[in-house]
Formats: sequence, C-alpha cells, structure tokens
Amino acid sequence: MKKLNILTTGGTIDKLYFDDKSDYQIGEPAVGRILRTMNVAFDWEIRALLRKDSLHMSDDDRALIRQAVLASDDRHFLITHGTDSMVDTAAALGDVGDRIIVLTGALNPARFIDSDAVFNIGCAVGAVQALSAGVWIAMNGRVWDPKKVRKNRSANRFEAIGG
Repeated sequence: MKKLNILTTGGTIDKLYFDDKSDYQIGEPAVGRILRTMNVAFDWEIRALLRKDSLHMSDDDRALIRQAVLASDDRHFLITHGTDSMVDTAAALGDVGDRIIVLTGALNPARFIDSDAVFNIGCAVGAVQALSAGVWIAMNGRVWDPKKVRKNRSANRFEAIGG
C-alpha cells in the first residue's frame, strides 16, 4: 500500500456530546488522532467530506463519496461512516474498479473510553491491505461483504443477513 486515502463522513465515531443539553455535534475526524497515537508505519491522508449522522445522509451525499473515490488515483481507501446507513453507502459505491474500499465506524463515539473506534479502525486498516478489490465493511471484529450484512439495532452490532 503506497498510501491510505481516508475519507470521513461523520457518524458516531466523530460525535461530541454535551451533557447540559444531551445534544451532540459531529467533531473533527477521530481517525487522524487514532492513527497518530498508534504511530502507524504507512502514509495516509484525510479528507473530511461530510459531518453528518448517517441517518441524515442523502443520495447526493453518497454520490459525493463515490465521486471522491473515483476522482483519486489512490487504490486503498478507508471511509469512516455512521453505522445506521453504512450498508447503503457501500451499495451506492458500486463498481470501483481496482480500488479497495473499507467502510468502518463506531457504535460509541471515539472519545468514549469504552468505544470500539480504535478496534474497528485497526481492523479496517488491516483489511484494506489484505483484501481484494471491492467494497467491504469492517465492524465488530469481522470483515463483511456489504451485500450480506446488516446492522442489528436492538443488539447494537453487525450480523450476517438471515442470522
């Protein structure tokens, strides 16, 4: 991998909560802080495309993400994304040629001590270097084919469709 192109879209991974209002805002992308802290041994760059909860993402937002991928000469992409519509965005990316794209996020904000963000980003970074071309999802310690996975909201995890 020459360089990892990281596109951020918002989602829980980047949320900041404010106790006084029980409200949140999407903050700066957490992935940069995580990669710097882990002292990774590869080149990477971040482009913040959106700062949205994935429940508020539109077809135009998904087209913007696809356009950013196709406009780049890079081969390896990590996209941080909200978990509620991650599968929809993976489907909207469609055929990406020889590119390897892994979407990941977090079920708890990266700033929370018990967040799954660092684990999911680590899994996604390993996956983007080992997988064949295509679009993938890395969540809950597994790499998923987006056509065969869903988010189980009641269990707060990703699982195979039909199981």
